[in-house]
Amino acid sequence: MLNKEQIIKLTQVTMPFGKYSGRVLIDLPEEYLLWFERKDGFPKGELGELMALSLAMKIEGLDEVIRPLKYRR
Repeated sequence: MLNKEQIIKLTQVTMPFGKYSGRVLIDLPEEYLLWFERKDGFPKGELGELMALSLAMKIEGLDEVIRPLKYRR
């Protein structure tokens, strides 16, 4: 179930490792998220849940709606 806290976290939590380390999750490229999902699946826990949510938002074209929240801290 989508909730407000998860949406906010997409604009604040950064990728902790890999090629896009330090990048906010909502800014990860869709291709990277798709690759990650296909390769081994998303990590367990909250990070994986947020990465999956970020991918879903991108597929639905909602990432542009969420992205401005990065600047409203």
